[in-house]
Amino acid sequence: MSKVIAVNAGSSSLKFTIFEVPSEEVVSSGLVDRIGIGDSNIEIKYGNGEKYEDVTDVKDHEQAINLLLEQLLELHIIDSYDEIAGTGHRIVAGGEIFKDSALLDDEGIQQVEDLADFAPLHNKAEAQGIRAFQKVLPGKPTVGVFDTSFHTTMPEKAYLYSIPMKYYEEHGARRYGAHGTSHRYVANRAAELMGKDIEDLKIITCHLGNGGSITAVDGGKSVDTSMGFTPLAGITMGTRSGDIDASLVSYIMEKEGISDIKEMVNILNNKSGLLGLSGVSSDMRDVESAAADGNHNAQTALDIFYDRVQKYIASYIAVMGGVDAIVFTAGIGENSASTRAGIINEQMDWFGIRLDADKNDTREEAEISAEDSRVKLFTIPTDEELMIVRDTVRLGNITD
Repeated sequence: MSKVIAVNAGSSSLKFTIFEVPSEEVVSSGLVDRIGIGDSNIEIKYGNGEKYEDVTDVKDHEQAINLLLEQLLELHIIDSYDEIAGTGHRIVAGGEIFKDSALLDDEGIQQVEDLADFAPLHNKAEAQGIRAFQKVLPGKPTVGVFDTSFHTTMPEKAYLYSIPMKYYEEHGARRYGAHGTSHRYVANRAAELMGKDIEDLKIITCHLGNGGSITAVDGGKSVDTSMGFTPLAGITMGTRSGDIDASLVSYIMEKEGISDIKEMVNILNNKSGLLGLSGVSSDMRDVESAAADGNHNAQTALDIFYDRVQKYIASYIAVMGGVDAIVFTAGIGENSASTRAGIINEQMDWFGIRLDADKNDTREEAEISAEDSRVKLFTIPTDEELMIVRDTVRLGNITD
């Protein structure tokens, strides 16, 4: 069988999963982190629980990919590069250019790099990674799968900001959203679990991790999403503030003597959210533990987190004129029963949305709604890598 590699390149990391096609069986996965920092960790899982680990200095993504591909041969995960039928790459920003996943040629890769203004820590690294794979695997299809593309179906009323139109027309200032691949996967999986055509459903997907976003999916299409021009907007997150009054930004800068707007944006991105509110941690597990021990600020952080998600759910019910299912996914959404219970509480009764406490005690794919709930509730582990591979097979015309 042929193999397809799903690649997720961050600013200093490279994650991968190798699937056999068409069976979609995972044969290996792993990562290289601390790229360009020193003491990079290399981890490759394969076989029946076997693992390769090493620590070395990896200067850039090209070296990381070369080391990875060499080890695939050394560990006999592949016998030759001919087994690799194509590579699919998660790309953060597709702007308005990429409205779907795309087969990338040299021009397309350059466009990915040119969109770095919208994701400076990611797009350049992703373009570098794509070029590195192409050097070793010339002629093999390369597919870009964009976090933003699922949201390009939003209407103007959802993606435009109430600012002078010239800023959108001349500079692309608009809502782009994120986590699109995850929202797309879990929405379609919810439809499968319900035994219904997704075109007949209204679904709200809650991707709750260290970063988080809520999306209204009407008939299989994103019609609104909580993240904005960047992933800073929307709900309270691990270290991100979420929605905030722009005038408050200038007020805080003046009071704190902050003269550089980049410093303020860094505070909103990296020192706010659960971390800033609780003073404990950006990790939901730590905040929940501190709240259980009586830490008032930690409990307030949890209450604010639940409140912001509830508000988006309620607003998206209005946007779509109803809802058939609500899905929880990602690290917090999949694993924290108490978070799901904090969001789907008695305040949701008016909508007829009710959680079953016993069913909710799970970390697996499951329906967790009460028997008398008017809306189906699900926890569905996301699988962005599988979506990347499916798009690579589809666009690369890979048959075996």
